[in-house]
Amino acid sequence: MEESRRDFLKKGVALGSIVGAITEGSMAEAEEVLEEMQTPKSTRKGEMLYRTLGNTGEQVSLIGLGGFHIGTQKDEKESLTIIRTAVDRGVNFLDNCWDYNEGQSELRMGKALRDGYRDKAFLMTKIDGRTKASAAQQINQSLERLQTDHLDLLQFHEILRFEDPDRVFGVGGAMEAALDAKKAGKVRFIGFTGHKDPLIHLRMLEVAEKHKFHFDAVQMPLNIMDVHFRSFQRQVLPQLVKQKIGVLAMKTFGDHFILDHVLNKQLATPIELLQYSMNLPTSVVITGIDSLPILEQALKAVSAFTPLTSLQVKTLEGKTQTAAMEGTYELFKTTTNFDGTAKKTEWLG
Repeated sequence: MEESRRDFLKKGVALGSIVGAITEGSMAEAEEVLEEMQTPKSTRKGEMLYRTLGNTGEQVSLIGLGGFHIGTQKDEKESLTIIRTAVDRGVNFLDNCWDYNEGQSELRMGKALRDGYRDKAFLMTKIDGRTKASAAQQINQSLERLQTDHLDLLQFHEILRFEDPDRVFGVGGAMEAALDAKKAGKVRFIGFTGHKDPLIHLRMLEVAEKHKFHFDAVQMPLNIMDVHFRSFQRQVLPQLVKQKIGVLAMKTFGDHFILDHVLNKQLATPIELLQYSMNLPTSVVITGIDSLPILEQALKAVSAFTPLTSLQVKTLEGKTQTAAMEGTYELFKTTTNFDGTAKKTEWLG
């Protein structure tokens, strides 16, 4: 990496009180900021809840359909059924990525969004390209696969390295392609994602601020264990709320490792894990749905959701504190197992 995590900490990046608290080695002020954050207001329509995405004014479903899992079915028809059923039941936020399942996830979603379904969806996809040329190529390929003339949200995928923000915003970088696409009407809003380290997210926000750019959305792990280890909830979430950036939660089940542990130890249910993330100042909780029963589970979680009490939150967090302290079950933070762009560096351009 061009800049280490330790070097970044030494800089004491001025991104507000939450960062000041962390760089000084004290969590007291951070805890105060977190205590002041409220569960966002939701609008209920049928069994679905909707929230406003940051300062975009867009109403998005509290549950988002994860793009990777809808490309894993052996029978393409099953994928299409899952997508259309989700939309019919009120899920309008659809997640995807240029590299998911070698493009199959986008291709299948494009087919599912025919016959008027595209008009019902808030469609997001991600790109890996860090150069203007690679990003432009991936944007156009995604549009073609998804059979649409525009993306509601385009996100820079896997901002995992401290140098990624500099590449995205540099001369000839991916942001130039994204802004060109937005000017051409191919993209409405722009965000970024990452799952490795909250300090890298803060650096991305810092570099964006230097370039006078305001992200519309940010996607990151928010789950029952994240709060205890290299926490996006503690370090990044307050900044997003402060800047009115839409918060997209992911890794609620920790790519199944968190879920497997809590189920094995009988610490919590899948519904409780989803509702924990819903209780945070999130716009959307994106979750992997690879079957209709799993879709029903997600719909049940949002249909029955009411804001958790402070005691309920602390109880859930307390149950996983010991297991979470070293990131044992958040392997997306501590290993490269989930880093697609580390395995396929050519995707970066």
